[in-house]
Amino acid sequence: MQKNYALFETEKVDTIKELMDKAVQEVGDKIAFEYKDEKDKEKIVKVTYSEFQNDTYYLGTALSTLNLLNSHIAVIGDNSYEWLTVYLTVLKSNGVLVPLDKELTCKEVINVLKSSDSEVLFYAERYEKYIEEIKNALPNIKYYICFQKEQDDQTSLSYSKLMEKGKKEYEAGNTTYIEIEHEDTNCLKLLVYTSGTTGNPKGVMLTEHNLVSCAVYGLKVAEVKTRCLSVLPYHHTYEAVAGIIIHLYHHSTICINDSIKNVLKNLQTFKPNYIYLVPAFAEVFYKNIWANAKKTGKDKILKIMIPISNGLRKVGIDLRSKLFKSIHEALGGKLEEIICGGAPMRPEIGKFFNDIGIALYNGYGISECSPLVSVNRPKFNDPSTVGVILPCCKVKIENPNEDGDGEIWVKGDIVMMGYYKDPVRTEKVLKDGWFNTEDYGKINQKGQLVINGRKKNVIVLNNGKNIYPEEIENYILRVPYVQETIVKAVKNEKGQETSLCAEVYLNQEKLEELQVENVEQTLKKDIAKATRELPSYKHITKVEIRKTEFIKTTTNKIKR
Repeated sequence: MQKNYALFETEKVDTIKELMDKAVQEVGDKIAFEYKDEKDKEKIVKVTYSEFQNDTYYLGTALSTLNLLNSHIAVIGDNSYEWLTVYLTVLKSNGVLVPLDKELTCKEVINVLKSSDSEVLFYAERYEKYIEEIKNALPNIKYYICFQKEQDDQTSLSYSKLMEKGKKEYEAGNTTYIEIEHEDTNCLKLLVYTSGTTGNPKGVMLTEHNLVSCAVYGLKVAEVKTRCLSVLPYHHTYEAVAGIIIHLYHHSTICINDSIKNVLKNLQTFKPNYIYLVPAFAEVFYKNIWANAKKTGKDKILKIMIPISNGLRKVGIDLRSKLFKSIHEALGGKLEEIICGGAPMRPEIGKFFNDIGIALYNGYGISECSPLVSVNRPKFNDPSTVGVILPCCKVKIENPNEDGDGEIWVKGDIVMMGYYKDPVRTEKVLKDGWFNTEDYGKINQKGQLVINGRKKNVIVLNNGKNIYPEEIENYILRVPYVQETIVKAVKNEKGQETSLCAEVYLNQEKLEELQVENVEQTLKKDIAKATRELPSYKHITKVEIRKTEFIKTTTNKIKR
């Protein structure tokens, strides 16, 4: 691993409109998007940068005829090309895009629509059942536009008909949308709701300058390839900004994954050379690879080949693509790079993928920072860290303990304006331009950021020791049949946190394969073995086995 080195060169852009215009000028005929046709899954639809730009012109022109170019426009649905046309169209207007979590209940959707002052809702057909209730609760919403409807009806407008109308208007000379000027890039552009949807929603206000800075400065430290599989939900800033906008700025081809359950199948179909994931997905890939190796009797040879390969690389011989060919082929055959973020990751997972010839770069972000704060770099990649800090921002560690761990504060071009219509929450986390992430971590001697966990998850034992449960969970996940886990406190009759409990969900197939008989007793021994290198106060004293999986967010994080 080299020391940190010069930044990559990137070309400055100030607006999303400029970013898209530049892409069309430079690579207009290149494929921007590929996706499976909704009616014929065997058919792959391909859209060039020029065609995508025209689609945003048609939709933007249609919105102008409805007098909606300055409106707050919400969108809900699975990842789709139509979703992305709404996204980029609104970002290039003077309006505000409000992406909704596709897993929200009807009451939660109403709550967020009301809080965000949305006037329009684009939606996928499966939310049709919500529309009547939303209309009764929110008479201020002017239009409902359904992606799948072929004709307008009393409930909503048809997206395809709206596009047809916009195309006719545009081709007839309506230039209202394409002549929009962006005078202030520090105005609200993307309004993202991160939590609190059942109570007081928390809307993160991101500006156009925030979004463009993430792309321009992100690619000064990170390096992406030419063809990606877009997997994570588009309402999530990691995919919508660090993913989609960076991909468009880099002129990549974006292959839209149609379903989480189809990720491995779609790796074969689209054969991307890079992919953005959260650690939970990387963990699944990792465990599947080892499970398949064991099933085919190749696990022992895999354990032998990794150190041999690493030894050969030290003398300049890289045979990873040949030695681990079967793994590469299982992941599509072209995958070179995984960029991981959104939660702490086990370092051994990053090391494993790097060892077999698929570079895994762990990063760190938070919606309030647009969302990218730091990322590992080629030739300067340490999977036990979340990499180097973007050159457009500063990071400081407040109130560090004896190990140097403290609260992570961020300042710079990526930091949000604040929380929408919520000065109390805003003042709590923003001080003189510094944002308190409420994550704990430190900066190591090489200048890389290390994350330990969330402030709200910290367990304070009655002996005064602070425990970051995420750290211990990563050790417990080394047990091959542990599929999911959270670490929580054991409390005494006074309510004091005295020790630690691991709540786990087990992989039944793996238990049978390993012929585990006394499950609870074996589990306790295996957890003790996995965590033995930790200090005694971090050891698990109690184990609870769940019968069902944990409830998770749309990015596969366990809801604590």
